[in-house]
Amino acid sequence: MDILTLFCTASLLFGGLYWFVCVLGSAEQKGKHAVHLSGGSISHEKVQDNYNQYWSFFRSPKEIETAEKVPAFVDTFYNLVTDIYEWGWGQSFHFSPSIPGKSHRDATRIHEEMAVDLLNIKPGARILDAGCGVGGPMRAIAAHSGANVVGITINEYQVNRARTHNKKAGLDSQCEVVCGNFIQMPFADCSFDGAYSIEATCHAPKLEEVYAEIYRVLKPGSMYVSYEWVTTELYNADDPEDVEVIQGIERGDALPGLRSYKDIAEVARKVGFEVVKEKDLAKPPAQPWWTRLKMGRIAYWRNHILVTVLAWLGIAPKGVVDVHEMLFVTADYLTRGGDTGIFTPMHMILCRKPEKKSSAAD
Repeated sequence: MDILTLFCTASLLFGGLYWFVCVLGSAEQKGKHAVHLSGGSISHEKVQDNYNQYWSFFRSPKEIETAEKVPAFVDTFYNLVTDIYEWGWGQSFHFSPSIPGKSHRDATRIHEEMAVDLLNIKPGARILDAGCGVGGPMRAIAAHSGANVVGITINEYQVNRARTHNKKAGLDSQCEVVCGNFIQMPFADCSFDGAYSIEATCHAPKLEEVYAEIYRVLKPGSMYVSYEWVTTELYNADDPEDVEVIQGIERGDALPGLRSYKDIAEVARKVGFEVVKEKDLAKPPAQPWWTRLKMGRIAYWRNHILVTVLAWLGIAPKGVVDVHEMLFVTADYLTRGGDTGIFTPMHMILCRKPEKKSSAAD
């Protein structure tokens, strides 16, 4: 009888684990399986050390603001979180407004397609994805527009993941991925017909550096659209609760410092762009973008149990549990930022590079 009880208990345990990993999968059931969670380019045994190193950046905040420190900071972050993002969120590492009657996946795709529609490019055009991640937006945009998309990301692991996904999607001839820093891109002047960045330039220590570089590689007359993470007009820097929320978002998302919505157009004009349109896409009548974070709480606890078990078994590296918990805490700060309206991840700015650069006298 005792043996039978033991057998049934073991069967339930391993059956449940199999269900979690192989059947139920992640919160979104795409991109990555739990048993393949890793630390990106970081070796299995060094994930915990690199997680600790990531947090050490915040003990010296002035170092984060210097351009030479930020690439390592952001690269470490994406080594730590890329697999978890893919497993629990999908291949597009950004938010989108909820759309009644549409799935999160469809809402994400529509948000991405809108970006390229604003560029007004033709099939076969060469466009830049500045901060492409594992290429979710790139693939949606290439399929929708017929454009040839060149993405750049600072993280080598993401480059490899993006190339793998591009090939599986049959879009590797349309989508190219380069490893590099978007404030020093390895592209010729005036070599792109358009450019976009989706919730990516927030990682730049100085926005003018990445905007100036995008301006450089665009052909005259071409358009650039960006979805920016910013504090809104409702943010009060003298309110401790507001400050806590914004600092929580910065710590959990590898941000040198969130910018105010008022800074974006000013920086764009400073580097030479004409500002065509500026709008917070999160404002009504748009549905809340943070709904998905609230709905994901049950999935988080389910996934956290699984990650803990896999780490205990040695399948997932030590440190992954801490990373997963960090992202949950950050999700709470993001939700609070959305609920209070002090933060938006989709302040859209549409810019044009003039046909002829204006003189200083102009």
